[in-house]
Amino acid sequence: MAAAAAAKVQEVREITRIERIGAHSHIRGLGLDDSLEARQVSQGMVGQLSARRAVGIVLQMVREGRIAGRAVLLAGQPGTGKTAIATALAAALGIDTPFTSMAGSEIYSLEMGKTEALTQAIRKSIGVRIKEESEIIEGEVVEVQIERPATGVGSKVGKLILKTTDMETVYDLGGKMIDSIMKEKVQAGDVITIDKATGKISRLGRSFTRARDYDATGQQTRFVQCPEGELQKRKEVVHTVTLHEIDVINSRTHGFLALFSGDTGEIKAEVREQINGKVAEWREEGKAEIIPGVLFIDEVHMLDIECFSFLNRALENEMSPIVIMATNRGITRIRGTNYKSPHGIPLDLLDRMIIVPTVPYNEKELKEILSIRCEEEDCQMSDDALVVLTRICTETSLRYAIQLITTSSLIARKRKAVEVGVEDVKRAYTLFLDEARSIQYLREYQKEFMFDETDEPAEMDVS
Repeated sequence: MAAAAAAKVQEVREITRIERIGAHSHIRGLGLDDSLEARQVSQGMVGQLSARRAVGIVLQMVREGRIAGRAVLLAGQPGTGKTAIATALAAALGIDTPFTSMAGSEIYSLEMGKTEALTQAIRKSIGVRIKEESEIIEGEVVEVQIERPATGVGSKVGKLILKTTDMETVYDLGGKMIDSIMKEKVQAGDVITIDKATGKISRLGRSFTRARDYDATGQQTRFVQCPEGELQKRKEVVHTVTLHEIDVINSRTHGFLALFSGDTGEIKAEVREQINGKVAEWREEGKAEIIPGVLFIDEVHMLDIECFSFLNRALENEMSPIVIMATNRGITRIRGTNYKSPHGIPLDLLDRMIIVPTVPYNEKELKEILSIRCEEEDCQMSDDALVVLTRICTETSLRYAIQLITTSSLIARKRKAVEVGVEDVKRAYTLFLDEARSIQYLREYQKEFMFDETDEPAEMDVS
């Protein structure tokens, strides 16, 4: 019974692990040193030194707030790491800087206008850091006295004695505060803060004076110093929200609950104008600070001429993020027109962009990427098998080779092998076709498929 339970727990853990692994889950940052020079292999990034250095300079400008309203284009062949570089930029920026990622084809499937979808994406990429002061009571709990009525009916009364290194005060507690203290399990020796506006109680940890009780408190207990000075203090609280979140809260009757429902719908221009005016007031008063973030549009060639015209105008707005686009197209038709242009982007928008090219990986870099992906997917692969997989990668594509890692691992596990061998990779290669072999297969058996476009229409016999 115990063995079955252990197997069940192990199975749950494995499923959770699989869900966390994504195509770019191994990327931790751009892999640059202090002088913004790209390392050959660092933070999950391999090769593309020139492109990573260029994006590193963009990263520095984003942090300094100097590049808002400009556009960057990542252009290169499929499988050269354009989305990986954008993911690395998001990781390097951290959670404080807004980063919104979308595909060019998304805007056609949303239940709103194309320009509204782009506007919402742009405003999701602009952060507002709001500063406000609040009065708090911070101190070490000396004693908590809570008296319950003997009959069990009636209000509870209590006292809370708090101290700092300089003073000690007794506070009378009401019913709600008593409930909060009981909920937080506050006891003598805890260092707590009480927000005077909301009455919210937060435990910061145990006082160092109670460190001798360490064995009784356990390993997870955090010890902090007893606060100094007065018990009542003014503390600056900083909230970071996006312009889109402010839009949604002010345009819906349910307020912030609309953020969780996901049904934001179209937002009126009047609401946005009022919010822009209010945010401008906050900036002048020093209450708020604008944080220009990053909007990443993958498959940008899927946008049409209307979207490009809108983006051209949106980039001129004083409250606009940096827009990073990625495309793998050459000279192609601009969607919605009969005109051809480099990357399928109108020339007037290309003029605004700084273009960062990505180049194909060499064999050594491909082997390093496959090795990193094996580690990310918990796949033990022999050196010979990795050489064979790298050879397959050079002849087919990087994405196809990465797909063979897990499949080869499952084949090896079926034969109860500790690591993936050459025969496992070859077996996976024979089971799953790549693009070139798929085309060859279709050409050989095209007569058996329906709607074969290579067939010429047969002449009718009218004799």
